[in-house]
Amino acid sequence: MGIVTLTRKIGFSSGHRYWLASRSEPENRSLFGWWASPFNHGHNYVLWVSARGPVDESNGMVVNIKWIDDVLKERVIARFDQKSINDEVEGFADQSPSLENLLLHFRDELTGLPGGVETTHLKLEETPLLYGEWTKENDMVTITRVYEFAASHRLDVPELGQDENVRLFGKCNNPNGHGHNYVLEVTVSGAIDSVTGMSVDLGALDAVCEEEVVGRYDHKNLDLDIPEFAGRNTTSEVVAAEIFGRLDGLVPGRLERVRLYETARNVFEVTRGL
Repeated sequence: MGIVTLTRKIGFSSGHRYWLASRSEPENRSLFGWWASPFNHGHNYVLWVSARGPVDESNGMVVNIKWIDDVLKERVIARFDQKSINDEVEGFADQSPSLENLLLHFRDELTGLPGGVETTHLKLEETPLLYGEWTKENDMVTITRVYEFAASHRLDVPELGQDENVRLFGKCNNPNGHGHNYVLEVTVSGAIDSVTGMSVDLGALDAVCEEEVVGRYDHKNLDLDIPEFAGRNTTSEVVAAEIFGRLDGLVPGRLERVRLYETARNVFEVTRGL
């Protein structure tokens, strides 16, 4: 049998604050900006742990999932759930509990899993609109912001004629168009600041995405209102590629991926280098 990757999902609730005890109030506010506070706030974190290994032909498993659960309960849930990360988790007394630092902490804690499998990917969701990922292949941490915009369009290629357009696009060729509540994920990477623990300025990322995409496309007809789509068939493939091109070089850090949900069942992704 070949190599198989399995993923286990867990949740834990923790409080934390962006405030370093070794720094003065002005320093903390300069470092963390809007998020600086000497008081805790909390999140219902969701962590996905992916591990890879060969299938044991004697039992048909990569690893007994109960063994993975035991490790996650010991090294994650017992240490983090219902805890203040800054005050109760070793290593975070004077280290920012950013998504980036938490992912690196879990990377180190979740090496040497039972059964000889290796941890290959971690995803940590802080809120439904913000998550981070770590990938073993390049030991890279990325941050993903999630946005939404509502827009209408019509799938139509005039050169093909009416019958062929209806055959290809069906209801999506409706002469008066149709619309979607698009969900856009923008993934970036960058050097992790040794003091803040952050790789990108989320406020700057939000501002760029709002100006270049969300604010421009929201409640618009993509075919009629957006100049870059004039004369183009606004499939989600075309829209996703256009968004990647618009954001590349403008977002803080390095743009790694754009993922566009047209519906819950239709997802389109543009990744750097692919």
